[in-house]
Amino acid sequence: MQANDVRLLKGAAIPTLLVGLVVVVAAALVAGGKGALGAAIGALVVCVFFTLGIVAISYAGRVSPMAMMTAAVVTYAVKILIVMALLKAFENATAFEPKAFGWGAVVCTVAWTIGEMRGFMKLKMLYVDPDGKTPGSG
Repeated sequence: MQANDVRLLKGAAIPTLLVGLVVVVAAALVAGGKGALGAAIGALVVCVFFTLGIVAISYAGRVSPMAMMTAAVVTYAVKILIVMALLKAFENATAFEPKAFGWGAVVCTVAWTIGEMRGFMKLKMLYVDPDGKTPGSG
């Protein structure tokens, strides 16, 4: 991973972990140990999926900008579909509180997305190649 990718990962993961801890504590207060377990699993799923997404996009970015954009769109769609499938699969779980799992996953997804957007804004990456040549100029 490049240094920018690591900074982006930190910028998204740290706030998500902090928000995840708050969700786990809130779920423990509302639904007890099963609630805390459900919220922790939801937070863990989000952190793992979104970290794998950043790693895949980082790798694709080394190949080409087109591959990077394709990887970004595909990994986002796959992550959302898998999280939705997990929410549906765990809706009747008895080992942990499914509603706490759902709230943990949703709140941590929002926290990750906000952290990632903030991280992108702080990166100050060039979106134009200053040494690039204009097509058609002699």
